[in-house]
Amino acid sequence: MSARSTQWFEAARFGLFVHFELYSLAARHEWVRSREAMPDADYDRYLERFDPDLFDAAALARAARDAGMRYAVLTAKHHDGFCLFDSELTGYTSARVAGRDLVAEFAEAMRAEGLRVGLYYSLLDWRHPDFTIDRYHPLRDSVPPEEAAGRDMARYRAYMHGQVRELLTGYGPIDLLFFDFTYAEKGPADWGAEELMAMVRDLQPRIIVNDRLGIPGDYVTPEQYQPDRPLTRDGAEVMWEACHTLNGSWGYDRDNHDYKDPALLVRMLVQSVACGGNLLLNVGPTGRGALEPRAAHTLRAIGAWTSLHARTVHGAGPSAFEAPPNTLYTQRGDRLYLHLLTWPLKHVHLPGLAGRVRYAQLLHDGSEVRFHELDGGDHEHNNLAPPGRPPGTLTLTLPVVQPEVTLPVVELVLRDEGR
Repeated sequence: MSARSTQWFEAARFGLFVHFELYSLAARHEWVRSREAMPDADYDRYLERFDPDLFDAAALARAARDAGMRYAVLTAKHHDGFCLFDSELTGYTSARVAGRDLVAEFAEAMRAEGLRVGLYYSLLDWRHPDFTIDRYHPLRDSVPPEEAAGRDMARYRAYMHGQVRELLTGYGPIDLLFFDFTYAEKGPADWGAEELMAMVRDLQPRIIVNDRLGIPGDYVTPEQYQPDRPLTRDGAEVMWEACHTLNGSWGYDRDNHDYKDPALLVRMLVQSVACGGNLLLNVGPTGRGALEPRAAHTLRAIGAWTSLHARTVHGAGPSAFEAPPNTLYTQRGDRLYLHLLTWPLKHVHLPGLAGRVRYAQLLHDGSEVRFHELDGGDHEHNNLAPPGRPPGTLTLTLPVVQPEVTLPVVELVLRDEGR
């Protein structure tokens, strides 16, 4: 992939993940069919009642944009095999059941808000008659051995490749493709990974693809954990995107109230950027397709911060300067952003920045922050720095009271030599 192809992804830094499907009606985790070993007939009670009357892709796009997100990824098909797009290869789709192609609605709405379009496609398919039975399959304890033996992954592979072709030829330019997932029982050969990737590249040459086919992709996808340093492969840094839920469940989980605080999510976003990565934050709409109130509140709270601090995230990345304890640095050209994870008492000391900063301000209100540069001669006697503070330290003088923002940021304008 050319640098230009991935430039938008590294500049965007923040995206929305949307998990919506039949499992949203069950409202008890997206793996409900596997966890409860449901046969087709039991799971079909959700199919019969699937009516996404409150799924409003335009409202979802606005919510993502207002939160500071710059791309979004929708589950076109999850592990249960149900498709949110109109497929010629199966009737197990939202288009056939509810008369709505939700992938088409999603792609149109995201583009209208200036957001990049991503699609998630599960390599698993618990509905397809040729997807072989394994430990995750809901029929693992109920299908007779002779029936299980008759399943043919080659037939499933052809179906899967055909559906990916549909997605990449029927919905305009797709910016990102998120495959999910390779595991011990099924690997690249089962997916025809090399051939599938070649087809994707041929159909959409500028698309970026994740790493879950079991072969190298354009970026790696740590899930539900937060890297605290740049990620590398063979000693070279790689593009990455941490994907996280709001409450531990990707799909709508009505009785799960273990939500992450918006302040924590803002810190996770900044930490991702500081380590050269992206954050993909998930919402799981209700069974009728609406954002549930807690998720909507969280997005608005994050948006209140990003509306004032967007330039610390969009187009920013790691800094070569070492951030002091309880802070994070991101940098964008000659602007170094100091994120204060804890509010200090009046002073914060920045090693190595003396003589390198032209101006400093609190970013949320543009108010000047005064600073003092230690010259290395009398620093041990200066009351702005305790004994032992190294020469070359820049000391900022801050107000005693923390500003009323989720995560305060000082913007430091660097001199030319500080870039």
